[in-house]
Amino acid sequence: MSRYVGLSPMPFFVLVFALCLFAQMGHDDCRAQIPTNSIVDRNTKLETVSTEFGMADGPAWDGSSLIIPDVKGERLFRYVPTRQEMQTLVPESGRISATFFNHGRLFLSDNSHGQIAFLDGNNVVAIATLDGLKQENEKPYRPNDLVVDQTGGIYVTLTPQNKVIYIGTNGQPSVAVADIKAPNGITLSPDESTLYISSFVSKKIWAYDISEPGRATHGREIAAMDDGPARGADGMTIDRAGNVYCAGPTDIWIWSPSGRLVDKIPCPTKPINCAFGDQDLRTLYITGPGGLYRQRMNVSGKSPEPDSVELAPVAKILRKKNVAQPSTKIPEEVTPHLNVVYANYGERKLLADIFVPRSAGPENRRPAVVVVHGGGWKQGDKTRFRALAIELARRGYVTAAIEYRLSHEAAFPAGMHDCSAAVRFLRANSEAYFLNPDKIGAVGGSAGGHLASLMASGGGNPELQGSGGNADQSARIQASIVMAGPMEMVSGSVAERSRTEGSDSNSNLWLRSTVDENPKLYRLADAHVQIDEQTCPILFLVGELDNPSRNQPSRDKLISLGIETGLKTYPGAKHGCWNRLPWFGEMVQDMDQFLAKHLK
Repeated sequence: MSRYVGLSPMPFFVLVFALCLFAQMGHDDCRAQIPTNSIVDRNTKLETVSTEFGMADGPAWDGSSLIIPDVKGERLFRYVPTRQEMQTLVPESGRISATFFNHGRLFLSDNSHGQIAFLDGNNVVAIATLDGLKQENEKPYRPNDLVVDQTGGIYVTLTPQNKVIYIGTNGQPSVAVADIKAPNGITLSPDESTLYISSFVSKKIWAYDISEPGRATHGREIAAMDDGPARGADGMTIDRAGNVYCAGPTDIWIWSPSGRLVDKIPCPTKPINCAFGDQDLRTLYITGPGGLYRQRMNVSGKSPEPDSVELAPVAKILRKKNVAQPSTKIPEEVTPHLNVVYANYGERKLLADIFVPRSAGPENRRPAVVVVHGGGWKQGDKTRFRALAIELARRGYVTAAIEYRLSHEAAFPAGMHDCSAAVRFLRANSEAYFLNPDKIGAVGGSAGGHLASLMASGGGNPELQGSGGNADQSARIQASIVMAGPMEMVSGSVAERSRTEGSDSNSNLWLRSTVDENPKLYRLADAHVQIDEQTCPILFLVGELDNPSRNQPSRDKLISLGIETGLKTYPGAKHGCWNRLPWFGEMVQDMDQFLAKHLK
């Protein structure tokens, strides 16, 4: 008999139905934890944040606050959700029609001065002016909306001119799309292979293929608003699953990447634009003439790219940053491959940031490491471990910092299926990234540590493989590093919290059940019970103030089977120390020593 015990589809369906029925009978804690089938969190209502605007336009989340331009009031505001506080950021900004935050910089569509700019302290600094492209008899070029790509290039809509302009990292503008009528909103797919543009008057949504930065081809209509004669396909955004959002005359429309209508969000006034925000990026902020609104969602937005590339012009005023955060600058000795699609589930693409040492080559294959972020299985993004992935690449490893489907989007084992798919992808593409397919490890922190441990002990479990692609490849890894992640699910602190009424258990959300309601599913998620002779070596890293004894049962079990393991404890360190100085450097050194022994 197989040691793997899974859950058949019918009992899971019955379980979810029963839980929802249970919630409807008055158990609000249970109901609040289980996402609805809608992409919109229908357990929460659209909320008015502020009405103190002449006309709120294109917002942007900068990591801790939402930036909102008041295009009529000619002011730039900052909203801090944790304090529920609205601040005036720039009192005389001019007509800023849209903002976009990427690479640690707030980009501005400066409509009044016909330029694209960025905010340097409280000063609006020009990146490029657009009138140089103006043809004879054309109206002055006034930028409308914008989106910034992973290289730092900027796509800008020019509505009266029926054009989309691209401003490269050299500051030179060029025409990316020359024949789209009244372009207004604009956004990029998460993998940046598709540029989406809304046509204001016709209320149509267009998609263009991006073959290289600034080159948009094969334009085609994928969707249209069919809500009557009122004009107004306006600002756009994207979520991490690739769903496209566009402000219409009365609603925010949501389409799948191919243009299938997914849902709509009715708004109290005409919406103008929208963007994802809050720490978990699960709040959709909506702007309009009436002010600022927000709606909780069951999928999160795409995180901005970290401050990794040099942008021109250079800022004179350094943006405030956490001095304990390691650098995310990409060094010359590392080649980045950002937003690589490593798995497909229908229209859903899963992305990885892959970093390859420049010393690697066809005759010098390097070991690979999958880097898995934390966040309680319900939030977080691959960019959280950018610094770690870069530093390990500097030390000679091909690293792949991956995203995976979070609990509000998809229940377990979806997230683990993604981790398995990432390993298979690396093996299938070993030649492209100069890696040794026989030497692949994993590093994860917190919830990512749990997934890294499950990759170590459950890599051969068929129920943890999924259908993300490259089924002919193995998902087994050769070494694992678990940073303060739980090994046990059917016992220990996770099970205790699962049983505690009102505890808001992350595992109950992720597995859509408590440990007592579905012990078989929890057992499938339990890395400790799946440890056997085929489990790879596991190193545990943990802060002194973060329960170092937590995984002692797993270490004992590994030792009893003759599998190498160990525990490194860092004095004075708390949960998350792997992303903080001064512990970051020492922890990477310990990782390198362990990984080199088992992978190099």
